[in-house]
Amino acid sequence: MKSGPRIPLVEPGTRPELAAIERSIIAERGHINALYRALLNSPPLAQGWEKLLTAIRNRGSLPASLRELVMLRVAVLNRAPFEFQAHAPIARQVGVTDEKIAALARMQIGDPFDETERCALSLTDAMTRDIQVPDAIFDSVARCFETKALVELVATIAAYNMVSRFLEALRIGH
Repeated sequence: MKSGPRIPLVEPGTRPELAAIERSIIAERGHINALYRALLNSPPLAQGWEKLLTAIRNRGSLPASLRELVMLRVAVLNRAPFEFQAHAPIARQVGVTDEKIAALARMQIGDPFDETERCALSLTDAMTRDIQVPDAIFDSVARCFETKALVELVATIAAYNMVSRFLEALRIGH
């Protein structure tokens, strides 16, 4: 199998028409990683992606540790190592233990997660593996989260499925 990106990655600073988008990405992320270098091939997509993912990562009410657990679980389920490697250090920074990070690779979610984390991870598994969420799982999750947080959780899971599928289809980070 070939390795490396399937499309050219835009070198930041080389296309003046991208300067404003690049500044926005840097303001939110601190740098322009390979994912955004791929997205910069389509300026409207890069701009929209940045706004959506910034809202999910930086503007919602979900605890950062829960958000990162969900992102890491999506990466595990979708076999997306670049996404996992990008988020593991962030997860650690927001208090996710190495024990929890390692446990995300298990087929069944149990210890060392608390009830809220298990609810979020069961939703992550259902949305990522099966797309449709059985009522029993949704009802359980709805008991753990108020509506705003539930919407943010579903959006986070959906968005990071998009991220991992984009990365893997284009072999970004390989």
